[in-house]
Amino acid sequence: MTERRKILVTSALPYANGSIHLGHLVEYIQTDIWVRFQKMRGHDCTYVCADDAHGTAIMLKAEQLGLTPDEQIAKVKAEHEKDFAEFLVNFDNFHSTHSEENRELSGLIYGRLKDNGHIASRKITQAYDPEKELFLADRYIKGTCPKCKAEDQYGDNCEVCSATYSPTELINPKSVISGATPIEKDSEHFFFKLPEFEAFLKDWTRAGHLQDEVANKLAEWLDSGLQEWDISRDAPYFGFEIPGETGKYFYVWLDAPIGYMASFKNYLSQQDGIDVEATFDEYWNKDSDTELYHFIGKDIVNFHALFWPAMLSSAQFRTPTKVCVHGFLTVNGKKMSKSRGTFINARSYLDHLNPEYLRYYFAAKLSSSVDDLDLNLEDFVQRVNSDLVGKVVNIASRTAKFIQKAGGTLSSTIADAELWQKFVDADSVIADLYERREFAKAMREIMALADAANEYIAAQAPWSLAKQEGTEQQVLDICTLGVNMFRALLTYLTPVLPKLSQDAEAFLDETLSWEAPISFRGGENINKFKPLLTRIEMAKVDAMVEDSKQELAAQQSNSTDEAAADADSELSKEPLTEEINFDDFAKVDLRVALIAKAEHVEGANKLLRLTLDLGGETRNVFSGIKSAYQPEDLEGKLTVMVANLAPRKMKFGVSEGMVLAAGPGKKEIYLLEPHSGAKPGQRVM
Repeated sequence: MTERRKILVTSALPYANGSIHLGHLVEYIQTDIWVRFQKMRGHDCTYVCADDAHGTAIMLKAEQLGLTPDEQIAKVKAEHEKDFAEFLVNFDNFHSTHSEENRELSGLIYGRLKDNGHIASRKITQAYDPEKELFLADRYIKGTCPKCKAEDQYGDNCEVCSATYSPTELINPKSVISGATPIEKDSEHFFFKLPEFEAFLKDWTRAGHLQDEVANKLAEWLDSGLQEWDISRDAPYFGFEIPGETGKYFYVWLDAPIGYMASFKNYLSQQDGIDVEATFDEYWNKDSDTELYHFIGKDIVNFHALFWPAMLSSAQFRTPTKVCVHGFLTVNGKKMSKSRGTFINARSYLDHLNPEYLRYYFAAKLSSSVDDLDLNLEDFVQRVNSDLVGKVVNIASRTAKFIQKAGGTLSSTIADAELWQKFVDADSVIADLYERREFAKAMREIMALADAANEYIAAQAPWSLAKQEGTEQQVLDICTLGVNMFRALLTYLTPVLPKLSQDAEAFLDETLSWEAPISFRGGENINKFKPLLTRIEMAKVDAMVEDSKQELAAQQSNSTDEAAADADSELSKEPLTEEINFDDFAKVDLRVALIAKAEHVEGANKLLRLTLDLGGETRNVFSGIKSAYQPEDLEGKLTVMVANLAPRKMKFGVSEGMVLAAGPGKKEIYLLEPHSGAKPGQRVM
């Protein structure tokens, strides 16, 4: 074994304003697998995390729920910890950024940045909600796009024409929070002088701390010139007040990464017999020879690979050994999105399925690259059933009973030394793949061994040999090798499947260890085998998806502030759900329309282009009904459309209305049809 390493590992901090979903779990499962591997190899590896508990969104959410921000973040933290624990994500410490450790460290680092001349201040003009009496981030303002005139667009970019702009350019802007028209107001803000670290960052980002594709992307930003980073927010704001200032708070992203340090310090304070300050300094001083790894998603690279190392450098702390960046999760090939309802909460999954199934599937897909990972639900069922149940567990279930019949003691003879050597030789190969975060390759190596084991057992057919006289020792030798191959596989899989490994240890009557190379075990007793895993039923997956949809619908109908994304968080772009009165509804002009022509839209997965005849007037409408209808089936049919909907510019052209349809989706989408005597253009009452 190599020298014992001291490693500190973190995952990005989950925002304390909502539930954990499967997209989040890609990162936490990836990190947990790597940490468990390091611990199995005998290294001193500590895994810390925390809830990201500050920002406007949390303040508003708490207000909506009638809670204090402290009560809100405590409630969410308890939920997060429960979900993580059930997914077997084994943090050494899970803390909160709203902590005294973080307050002290944030003040310390800010003070050093200021003393070093790396903080600037100046007045800026911002949008201000005169009713709510707070400054508005761009994502809290909506209005009409100044470019394409699309309505209901956010204050920084248009989702219809992709234009970017400032909120002051919006036509008829409104505060998402109160509905008031924002006004412009000046305020003094504080900035971190990031451009002064350009030379340092150009060297640091190319020094092996990042994947090449991440370093290449950062090089584009560095070459285009860095901007000073606004690290302050005005009251009211839930966070830490900036030392020496009144009504000025640290922007959430200033204190969030410092939360890694704070969680580690909090962890140290809970350990007996150590000097907290000395140990903290050992890991965080600028000349530290310990290792520091951050696991993050590609959407927050700029904070972790530009702002964070620059801040640490100025404050005379060490910078990360590596920032390990992963891609996003898609489900059935589609991007996860709250607005489309294609995300699945951790709790929805746990209510229906074994968490280790997902841990294995993610491991079978994860690499050291930043490529996105797709959770194909049918492939998920097939792969777990085939690999874990049909291959790995099957080895033990096919051989253990013969050892029990022979008295429960393993043979000391290796029935096939050449085959066993393959399992021994794989030790270093698989370990190296784990170390480099090439989990998918590691799983392929392990499953290749499982295939070899199953082929051997099938060829030897101990169940047939056992029927012949005088073959008892031969059967025992074969099955002992089978159990040892199973032991090796479970040892290699323990970082991914800790619960399955624990259950297998009860059967094997030993604790599986990977500090030393895999060795053959013979002449010892094992216990009676009990079933370890059951196959996944597709019906359970379908039920999980349906529950997730219903939960999303309930959240959307009950939420008012989560729909507005905040620059301080990763909330999605959901439309607000607002009540309308009868007068509003009466403005909707529903008309009978004849589908004169229907055609596919090149480059669109869901849309059909419909030419609608309203009795002499034709309209061009794009409709997301492609999954349920072929164009030729629609031509000549009557349907109902919203005739007075403002034209909407889309990627493929302008849509001049909306046809009405209902159904759960996919092939079950049903266009509304008027009675047989209806005429095109006729008003629908």
